[in-house]
Amino acid sequence: MKFQSGLIIVLSIIVSSCQDRAKNGVPDVNGVWESVGSGWILQIKDSTNYSFYDITSISCLPSHSGRFEEISESLTLLNDTLSLQKGVITYKFVTRSKMPELCQNLPDDALRNDPVYNFEVFSETVKEHYAFFKKNHLDWNTVYAKQREKITAHTTPIELYGVIEETLEILKDNHAFLEADEALDEMMANLPAVEEETIGNVTLPEYGDFVVADLVTEHHLLEEMTQDSWLIRWGKLTDQLGYIQVKAMWLYADLNVPKALVDTLGFVDAYIETFYQLYEGNYIDKEVLGVRKIMDHVMNDLSGMEAMIIDLRFNGGGQDAVSFEILSRFIPYDKFQVATQKLRTGDSYSSVLPLYIEGSKNAYTKPTYLLTSQQTGSAAEAFAIATLSLKPIQRIGAPTSGAMSTALEKTLPNGWAFAISNEVYMDNNGINYENAGIPVDYSLNYPKDRQEFFRSVVNDLEGDKESILHAIIELRSKE
Repeated sequence: MKFQSGLIIVLSIIVSSCQDRAKNGVPDVNGVWESVGSGWILQIKDSTNYSFYDITSISCLPSHSGRFEEISESLTLLNDTLSLQKGVITYKFVTRSKMPELCQNLPDDALRNDPVYNFEVFSETVKEHYAFFKKNHLDWNTVYAKQREKITAHTTPIELYGVIEETLEILKDNHAFLEADEALDEMMANLPAVEEETIGNVTLPEYGDFVVADLVTEHHLLEEMTQDSWLIRWGKLTDQLGYIQVKAMWLYADLNVPKALVDTLGFVDAYIETFYQLYEGNYIDKEVLGVRKIMDHVMNDLSGMEAMIIDLRFNGGGQDAVSFEILSRFIPYDKFQVATQKLRTGDSYSSVLPLYIEGSKNAYTKPTYLLTSQQTGSAAEAFAIATLSLKPIQRIGAPTSGAMSTALEKTLPNGWAFAISNEVYMDNNGINYENAGIPVDYSLNYPKDRQEFFRSVVNDLEGDKESILHAIIELRSKE
């Protein structure tokens, strides 16, 4: 999942050729709107309710609905084009005269659970929206034909899950995911477990990214200054070298997650279930507010340092808007373009749109070093690609994972969630780093395998710290 990733948007509707849509000077956005490049239908009724539908050439499925005020401040109407700001991305919609016929005749329960229909809806979504067929040297018709042969009316849910998961692997989509329902999860939980990695008779330890991150900060920091934060830790690596470690680009929002739900599911799963009840744009705003409060403390404590390290080596991503909020503390400009993007739409792409970050008045502009690895993914890569335009920031470690695109999240007729990459994320020069990852200025030759990399750090924490300091000395000598 790549949570897309937002800054609070003030509703500003410019009405020129749209006067016929206005009543008493108030712009009228009621009606049916079709997205450009995302496969959504948005229906707004009486300025009180809205509904989203996922649509392909063969299907229309209800996605999310709510009160109009949830999305109203994220909408802009100009020349019959409706723009929806969600995180850092602007989605465009064009008006339709009526709801598509498919949306007026929704599938019954039998069709919704039919394995062939589910695979076809999945396939149409991939065909219409996946952005990297050419980049990954894939012919979709060939892939589809091979995978379709494996599906019949008698295909079991576990078999269907396996075929779709295999198809996503063939696509080489770093941001794709497939999530089944609880019933299938229970069936899959009873399958034989995968054995732990061993060499000879020795079972190798398996580390989580947060565990490794904590071991690094506990060893590396000369003085820790962290307060009221478990996702961002900060302090001094040396007397004049500040250090900020960011574990994730989400989980910052104050969602009032019910304690009973946390006790049942654990915090992260309870957090996910709670934010899925919200409109995504409002949830992203809450994430930004949460990380903003923490970063106020971070920069207040470290603003006097002669240089700064930002460690994203163990950060798998989250929301681009969170990344941009953190990076804004290192940008002295009111509005600074950091990247560009375009969305796959049919046989072409949408127009290229710039991505901006609003800087800070007291931005930190002294030498800054960004630590990345192959485990730096998704929204953490949005942070990394943005630094390519900022001269005071240099990158150390290894190229990022190459999962740049925002994930287009969809739901199959049977209720399973999945996502594919429909966005091409580029730097200001139009270069796309999907699969390759954001390059570094100084390589530390990290192992590509996740666990091998984690073990290499944990087994020699002092060596890890020394290699970082050596890299900084080398980069400074070339200035």
